[in-house]
Amino acid sequence: MHPMTAPARYRWGAPPQRPWLATEPLPAEIVVAGAHGGAGTSTLAMLLAPAWDVGAIRTQGSSRLRPGRRPVVLAARSTVAAAGRAVGAVTSLAASGVPVAVLVVVGDGLPEPAEARYRFRVLEGRVGAVVRMPFIPAFRMAGSPKRVRLPLRASRALAEIRELAHEQAPPSARTSRPQGRP
Repeated sequence: MHPMTAPARYRWGAPPQRPWLATEPLPAEIVVAGAHGGAGTSTLAMLLAPAWDVGAIRTQGSSRLRPGRRPVVLAARSTVAAAGRAVGAVTSLAASGVPVAVLVVVGDGLPEPAEARYRFRVLEGRVGAVVRMPFIPAFRMAGSPKRVRLPLRASRALAEIRELAHEQAPPSARTSRPQGRP
């Protein structure tokens, strides 16, 4: 009788590491919500992966967002109307017991109006941090934000958002493996 399978091949050295056995903990997932439609949540979620894009927050009544142990990043454009929506979204999330780790003010290519800047400054005391994401014209022509080479200011803003969000994540969320949906 002949063996049906080839004999095992032995390789010297350490066995390959599985991702869940790596020495570095996997990054915690981030929940990206918008203070209004068109705030840039989809783009931010792609750039901050692993992240969940949950769309715009409803400001009537309390929010139904349940992020689990994931930090919440709230996005808003740099306009007066968007700043007003950000105030409403932060209020709605706070009423539901959901803290906002980072408020991201997404630039639109024009200078930020003084009234919007004032409203975002007022929100600094109600959220973990406020980070300004610069306008990136290349996003308008690219099929995917992942294909755009980011300017240094944008890369630094993303790193700051990740760091601040992970600082505010509960300890078990920082070291656990992503599981399931939010």
